[in-house]
Amino acid sequence: MDSLITAAARALAAGDLLGVLKRVGLREDAHALALRGIAMAQLGDYDRAKDLLRRAARAFGARAPVPRARCIVAEAEIALVSRDLGWPPKALAAARATLERHGDRVNAAHACHLEARRLLLIGRLDEAERTLATLDSASFPPGLFPPALRAAYELAAAGIALRRVRAGAARRALDSAARSAHQSGIAALMAEVEGARALLEAPAARLITRGRERLARLEEVEAVLASGALVVDACRGLVGQHLAGSGGTEGAVSLARRPVLLALARALGESWPGDLSREALLKRAFRARQADESHRARLRVEIGRLRAAVGGLASVSATPQGFALEPCEAGEVVVLVPPVDERHAAVIALLADGEAWASSALALALGASARTVQRALEALAAAGKVQSFGRGRARRWTTAPLPGFTTTLLLPGPLPGD
Repeated sequence: MDSLITAAARALAAGDLLGVLKRVGLREDAHALALRGIAMAQLGDYDRAKDLLRRAARAFGARAPVPRARCIVAEAEIALVSRDLGWPPKALAAARATLERHGDRVNAAHACHLEARRLLLIGRLDEAERTLATLDSASFPPGLFPPALRAAYELAAAGIALRRVRAGAARRALDSAARSAHQSGIAALMAEVEGARALLEAPAARLITRGRERLARLEEVEAVLASGALVVDACRGLVGQHLAGSGGTEGAVSLARRPVLLALARALGESWPGDLSREALLKRAFRARQADESHRARLRVEIGRLRAAVGGLASVSATPQGFALEPCEAGEVVVLVPPVDERHAAVIALLADGEAWASSALALALGASARTVQRALEALAAAGKVQSFGRGRARRWTTAPLPGFTTTLLLPGPLPGD
């Protein structure tokens, strides 16, 4: 490898992208194409970057498996950043195996980190945690793994902790990521860490109890989940006690796929310790402007289903005016709702990362049908909350980040029994 390629690689490792292009911007050999592709990706020109990396992979061919695998890993990172979640993960796994087989531990670790980030993005927290567990940052030999990779590892670990509502673990991971990012000297990485740390200080949800409502940070939400109160978690569709710990799903009743029951539980929880009239419940659960006997009959059926669903945690008793929620053991009922009460909050939560998403990627991340996501996007676009650019398969959707709010609890995650 000649001196210009070596100098360009060092410049890339230091985050000097213009230095990379200055050295290899006019060259067409495989190594130069790969370095240019990575530099263009970091500059935001993803289409040009993918083209350069594919050309580099073809130029390396089967006789150079390690450089070819590195190109595949770089292309996988571009796919992740550009939210091309349909990019084949098996190609990344094969590239990682090739790098491990040939002793390239640094790039194999980077491939593992990308696998974990993709799994985290689509809500497969257990799989992401298992994947990340193969990379224990504490066991990295000194001087072998660069600080940038350590920071990336800690960012992924912090992302899992945030999604599991573990504020303490997230703070420790982000503090470690900040130290590693500072050692790397890469400004973009330091900015990413600071952006993640800001989530811990921003309101994560609204807490409603005894008719009073307040905003709460993630640490306060975690404390409420562990307090022993009966929590109606409208963010993730859970009802239960002691929801803190392993993602807040053990011992909980999931109503995420039963929206009518979740709406009823939320309405009754917000009115606790009092009751709520039948007319109010009809409006909340069925959006009925003028209730008739069929609505009342359906309400009785759904209340019966809610009693059966939460039977071990609370009872739903009839009152002269309507119905009331009565916890079996807990002395308090707390309702946890998103900081921004929006019908399509999960879509907005994904778009709020500032990246451009395809509707197919949103559907994959949310576990919903493409048509359901498309309808949500059209409704949000009509309300001026999202915007799109491009046409056909190249169409992408974006929105500005929600100022002052973290959307951690709006993001998709595993449900009990999944």
